[in-house]
Amino acid sequence: MSYTRRAFGKLALASPAAAVLGRESIFFGAFAPAKPNSLIDGVQIGTITYSYRSMTDQSAEATLKYLVDSGISAIELMGGPVESFAGAPSSGRGGGPGDGRGRGGRGPAATERPQGAEAGPIPDGAQKGSWNGHECVIPAAAGAGGGVGGGSGRGRGRGEMTPEQQAAQQDQAKKLRDWRTSVSMDAFKKLRKMYDDAGVMIYAWKQLSPNMSDEEFEYIFNVAEALGCTHTTLELPTDSAQLKRIGDFAMKRKIYAAYHTHTQGSMTAFDQAFALSRGNMANVDFGHYVAAGNIGGSPMQFLQKYHDRIASFHLKDRTTAEHCALNLPWGTGETPIKEILQLVKKNKWKIPATIELEYDIPEGSDAVKEVRNCLEYCRRALTGKSTTTESRQA
Repeated sequence: MSYTRRAFGKLALASPAAAVLGRESIFFGAFAPAKPNSLIDGVQIGTITYSYRSMTDQSAEATLKYLVDSGISAIELMGGPVESFAGAPSSGRGGGPGDGRGRGGRGPAATERPQGAEAGPIPDGAQKGSWNGHECVIPAAAGAGGGVGGGSGRGRGRGEMTPEQQAAQQDQAKKLRDWRTSVSMDAFKKLRKMYDDAGVMIYAWKQLSPNMSDEEFEYIFNVAEALGCTHTTLELPTDSAQLKRIGDFAMKRKIYAAYHTHTQGSMTAFDQAFALSRGNMANVDFGHYVAAGNIGGSPMQFLQKYHDRIASFHLKDRTTAEHCALNLPWGTGETPIKEILQLVKKNKWKIPATIELEYDIPEGSDAVKEVRNCLEYCRRALTGKSTTTESRQA
């Protein structure tokens, strides 16, 4: 995609390794570590807050330490740690602004992320499948409409709210809206400086919702500007009026709105958004794209056709619907991660590649180590070094 000169400069200069500097910090100790550098052969590798959702501390400060320890120098921050750092009122439900799992628009829940390879009881309409010699379950929804496991995940395990609970929720929502439309940008600028000082660029943040008021839209884009983002991300709506409104707002503020896809991703999924406004961009997830069946073309064909409309893209290693749409350690699934990264490198496209850790974390490891492993996979893919994990078997 085409960035402004300022934005391009940020990407091109992202986080070179630096000498250790003395700096007192509760998270980094008396001396700051060398700055991370995940700009590899011209391709900026980043990650999203969601990758660290299993870590105990979900604050912006702790997230920064996870990034540095992972060797990551660029981030798509979700709303939780950003708004918590700035002092947003808590929802009191464990999923408010301070929750790095980012209730602010994460989209479909874990129903879209089958993990295990072993096939248990077969649900009605489903069938047995296999991948690399292990049996697994192909859901009945495979290949139909929204793809595998495309449910929204809303309302699962929750009963109807009482009138008192509804009133409390509405009151909390009002408090958050009032805070958003009155808060100073100073805290967000402080957050950006903290990340910049540690060598981590914030290229996007995810908190925008189509149902927000114009005043909240202003807040979202003000925060994006304060953080130094080139785009703000959200789930892809289907309503044309929402897409037009968001895109026009993005054009006015000169900060793109980039839409994230799950298994509705296809060669034509963004046609409506792209046609309605130049402010609308893609934040396509190529792992989910593969799980949906590469509808209309491969990830590389999508990149070739729409590279100038992609603000950033997500990477994970999934299998196809026929192979149970699994989420697997990188190099053991069917997402052509190496080919995607090499295509970006070959064409010198300045499109951040976002690691999204979704496979089961092995015993004895943690999210920081696994993000580092994903980064090393990207490094091998881009530098041409051989790796035994890149071969894929049906």
